[in-house]
Parts: sequence; structure tokens; C-alpha cells
Amino acid sequence: MWTAEHRARYRRDTGRYPSDLTDAEWARLEPLIPPAKPGGRPRKTEMREAMNAILYLLRTGCPWRYLPRDGFPPRSTVYNIFRGWQRDGVWEAIWAALHADVREASGRDASPSAAVLDSQSIRSAEKGAVMIAASATTPARRSKVARSTRWSTPKVCRCA
Repeated sequence: MWTAEHRARYRRDTGRYPSDLTDAEWARLEPLIPPAKPGGRPRKTEMREAMNAILYLLRTGCPWRYLPRDGFPPRSTVYNIFRGWQRDGVWEAIWAALHADVREASGRDASPSAAVLDSQSIRSAEKGAVMIAASATTPARRSKVARSTRWSTPKVCRCA
């Protein structure tokens, strides 16, 4: 249930957009942002604004080219930062650190000490996923021309 304390903590009135980082959120994320690579020109992009732009894109679901220009870095810069972090594993490190924080805040260990496996999921994986995937999906209807050409028919590899 939402209380006055919860509403005050999660209020987003200060930023331009509701997806903008608060000062406390940025203080937690800033150490996880990699420094600029050595050599070349010094970094001019404000990383907090780049992160705000990425969060805006993820929250709204808008295309990259619709990124507003008011206060955000250019969309090509934001895209290159996003893809570079994706390639270098920065996002995985951020999610792992935040996941550990959430677990500790709820009174649990930072990393789980046990896992529960369902025997049904293991059994179905042993039988071979190729046969299951082939029988579970049906091909879409094609025109007569597409059906008559050999290259357009799906082939299922039944190796092993």
C-alpha cells in the first residue's frame, strides 16, 4: 500500500522527464560507469544525461531518431554509448550490482545460495528440443508461387 513516505521517495517532479535519474540513483550508478578510454579526445558527453536518454528511450519505447534534443546528447552518441556498454558487458555489471543491492535491502544474501530445479523442465530438454520446436510451430500460409519453389520451404535438421 502506498503511504506518504513512499510517495515522497518515488516522486519524480524534479527532472524534465519521469525517467530521469534522481541524485541518489545517479550516486549509485556513477561508480559503475566505465571511465573514458585512454587516448583520443577527452570525453565531452555528460554521462548522467546519456543515461537519462537511454532510460527515456527504454521507458517510452520510441525510436532512436525520436529522442528529444532538449538536454540529451545527440542520438548517435547515445546509441554508440548504449551499444558499447552492451558489447563490453557494462549492462550486465550494472544489473548484477543492482540485483545484489535489492537482495541485501530485503535482508537476504547478495547472491543466492540455493536453486530449485523442476524435473519436468529437465526431462523435456533431454528429449531433444528440435523435435518439440518442429511439432509446436506450424508454417505460415504461402502463395502458390512461394509453395512451388523449393528454396522457400522450411527444413528442420533432425541431426542426433
